[in-house]
Amino acid sequence: MTALSCRIRLLLVALLAALPLAARAAPAPAGKPITIGFDIELTGGLAPNGRAALLAMQIWERNTNAHGGLLGRPVKLVYYDDQSNPALVPGIVTKLLDVDHVDLLIGGNGTNVVAPAMPVAIAHHLTLLGLFGLDVNHSFHYRRYFSIIPAGGMHPTQSFSQGFFAVAAELKPKPRTVALVGADAEFSQNALRGAREMAEHYGFKVVYSGTYPPNTADYTPVVRAIAAHHPDLVFVGSYPPDSVGMIRAAHEVGLKARMFGGGMVGLQATAIKTELGPLLNGIVNYDFWLPVKGLATAKARAFLKEYQAAAAKVNGVDKLGFYLPPFAYADLEVLGQAVRGIGGFDQAKLAAYLRSHTFQTVVGPIKFGPNGEWAAPRVLETQFQGVKGHGIKQFTDPKTEVILWPAIYRNGAVRTPYQTAAKP
Repeated sequence: MTALSCRIRLLLVALLAALPLAARAAPAPAGKPITIGFDIELTGGLAPNGRAALLAMQIWERNTNAHGGLLGRPVKLVYYDDQSNPALVPGIVTKLLDVDHVDLLIGGNGTNVVAPAMPVAIAHHLTLLGLFGLDVNHSFHYRRYFSIIPAGGMHPTQSFSQGFFAVAAELKPKPRTVALVGADAEFSQNALRGAREMAEHYGFKVVYSGTYPPNTADYTPVVRAIAAHHPDLVFVGSYPPDSVGMIRAAHEVGLKARMFGGGMVGLQATAIKTELGPLLNGIVNYDFWLPVKGLATAKARAFLKEYQAAAAKVNGVDKLGFYLPPFAYADLEVLGQAVRGIGGFDQAKLAAYLRSHTFQTVVGPIKFGPNGEWAAPRVLETQFQGVKGHGIKQFTDPKTEVILWPAIYRNGAVRTPYQTAAKP
């Protein structure tokens, strides 16, 4: 070997050593895949969110395998459509455990489908991460349950609705009365419980409290019953189909209130935003993430760029991905970091690690409190303003969905009353 070639070889070795680890090719994962099982809503009322969550999880799966897998092994997602039907969940979870023999289990998306998985997970002494389950653990008190939802703290249902009542309390003159309404189902019951507690905390009198069957088709009688009590505020705890139905009925009846909205799931989904268009105007509602300063970190923007590129090629998924996809990705980021942390799948060790560590994710750091919820809540209260037509591009503009609360993210002022704010 000549002196020149030797020097060149040494230079190449030095350059390789200077490269950051992320820039070097990761060794290909090998061996039997690590399987992660879950039920997901690919059809039914929660499908707009479920399909978006699945795409985000598949991106995590692809990225993880491209960077060496998990514990040096490839990861594989194993899932079944629960059809947004809580009754199907226990059977699916049992199949994942007894037939597919998955290594790890996570919950589906949403309170109504996470809750039915809990008894099975408890019976098998499993650690379970639930996605967007509102205070699911309040009746189980299971030490191995952890929730991926910004409505955290020691009182998650109050965290979920606090923004609505905090905004209302600042109105001049202060409203006096509130109507509470939702479906006769797990999510709505939890949401309304927290709303009732927040109404009392802020000094609002509940003049109407009602529920409707989850399969309700005509919401006009529900809205008329509310309107008959002339409430200043109307808080709705609803899933996507009834959120749409309640909004259409409110316009048909001509509902008059200072504020209307609160806990309406579905209005965060791009497909429902474009479906309703101007009917969204004036609604004050929760959200969990928007591409604004303080939330849209470089890591979050990089994920959204990847997600949106993938979503453009897939039918039936949220094209913007602001609501559920970042949290679905974070769900698996947390799980993956915990598995690496303990070097395996021991369920007791996994739960202990989740309880004692902070996890870096696309939605920011996540730390769990003693009840398995996020140690600190991060719920937004927003209002749709100036929506015109049904185009998708307008929903990328922060001026269309203004953040009212908390103050650190506030970028606009609330418009009231609802019947005036509802005009484009």
